[in-house]
Amino acid sequence: MPKAKKETEKPKNGESSGLEGKLWAAADALRNNMDAAEYKHVVLGLIFLKYISDAFEAKHAELEAQRKQGAEPEDPDEYKAARIFWVPKEARWTHLKASAPQPTIGTIVDDAMTAIERDNPSLKGV
Repeated sequence: MPKAKKETEKPKNGESSGLEGKLWAAADALRNNMDAAEYKHVVLGLIFLKYISDAFEAKHAELEAQRKQGAEPEDPDEYKAARIFWVPKEARWTHLKASAPQPTIGTIVDDAMTAIERDNPSLKGV
C-alpha cells in the first residue's frame, strides 16, 4: 500500500523571505524526485551554508563596530583567529537571498559552496 503524501509545513514566524520560499519549493520538488538518502545531502549542505553564514555575519558586525580600533571586517585572518569560516562575498547569505528569484539559483548555491571550500582549505573534500 503506497504511503500518503505529507504536506510540508512552511515556517510560521512571519519572516519567510523569497529565498526561504524558493528553498521550500525546491525541497518539495526534490522530495518527489529523489531518494531520502540523496536528499539529505542537499538539505544538510544548505543548513551548513546558513549556519556558517550566520556565524560569519555576527563576527562581521562585531568587526564593523570595532573598525575605529583597527579591526578589518574583510580580512579573512580576523575570522580564522576567531575559529569562524571565512565566507567570500559571492557565498554570503545576503547575496544568495538577493539571487533567489533568478532561475540559476541552484548554480549560484553550488558556486557559493565551491567558493567557501576554496577559501577554507580545511573544508576540502568534506
